[in-house]
Amino acid sequence: MFFSLSKILWWFAAPANVLFLLLAAGVLLLWTRWRRLGRGLATLAVLLFMTITALPLGSWMIQQLEDRFPMVSPLPPKVDGIVVLGGAVNPWMTVERGQVALGDHADRLTEFAALARRYPEARLIFSGGTGSLTRQDIKEADIIAPLWEQIGLDGRRIVYENQSRNTYENAVLSFPLARPRPGETWIMVTSAFHMPRAVGCFRKAGWTILPYPVDYKTGRSFLSDFSLNPASRLMSLNAAAHEWLGLVFYRLTGKTDSLFPGPASS
Repeated sequence: MFFSLSKILWWFAAPANVLFLLLAAGVLLLWTRWRRLGRGLATLAVLLFMTITALPLGSWMIQQLEDRFPMVSPLPPKVDGIVVLGGAVNPWMTVERGQVALGDHADRLTEFAALARRYPEARLIFSGGTGSLTRQDIKEADIIAPLWEQIGLDGRRIVYENQSRNTYENAVLSFPLARPRPGETWIMVTSAFHMPRAVGCFRKAGWTILPYPVDYKTGRSFLSDFSLNPASRLMSLNAAAHEWLGLVFYRLTGKTDSLFPGPASS
C-alpha cells in the first residue's frame, strides 16, 4: 500500500507535473465561462516556470542533501561488507537491447566495484528490484551480472537482493542477507543526495553502516552549478523535491529514524 500510494502521490507532487497540470487546466478553462480563472492559472504556471529557470532552487536543495554526509576519508583499514543500492540500471532497456543500460547514477556501481577490489575479503550485496508501479516483471539485480565482468569485478562474490521496490525495502531486505554482527564495519554506497534518506532507513532497520556518498550532482560553490538551461533546472528541482518529500513521507510513516538523518545521530 505504501509503495503504490507514494508513487501516485509523487506524480501529482512533482514540480514538472504541477506546472503541466496548472497550464493544462488554465488553457481548458479559457474555453469556458471561467476564463478569468483560466488566465490566472496559465499565468501562474508561466511565472513559476520563469522562476525555476531564473533561480537554481533545485541545485541548492540538492546541495543541502549532498553536504549532509562527508566523503569517507580516510577509508577504514578493514571492511566486513559493502552494500550498494540499485537505481543505476534501466532493466527494461537492458532486456530489450541486450546490453546493460546505465542511467544517471552509474557512479554507484563503479565505486562499488572499486571498493570491492580494495577489500577483497569483504562480503558484497547488491540491493535492487524495481521501483516501477506498473512493471514488476524485470528486476535490476537479475540483469546486472554482465556489467561486473565488463568493469573487472567477480560477480560470484555478490549476494543479490532483488525484491526491494524503494529505499526502505533496500534496508530491511538486505539486512537478513548480510547478518551484520556487532562491531562489524559495513559500507553503504548510494548517491550523495539520496544518502540522508538511505541512512535513516538503514538505522531504522537496526543496521549501523558507514555512508559512502557518490554520484554528486552539485559542486561546492554556487557558480559551479550555474546554468540557465530550463530543462536542466526543472529536472534538478524534480529530483530535489522527490528526495525532500521522501524524507518527510518516510519519517511520517516511521521508515526513518529522524526527519533529516545526519552524522550526529550515528
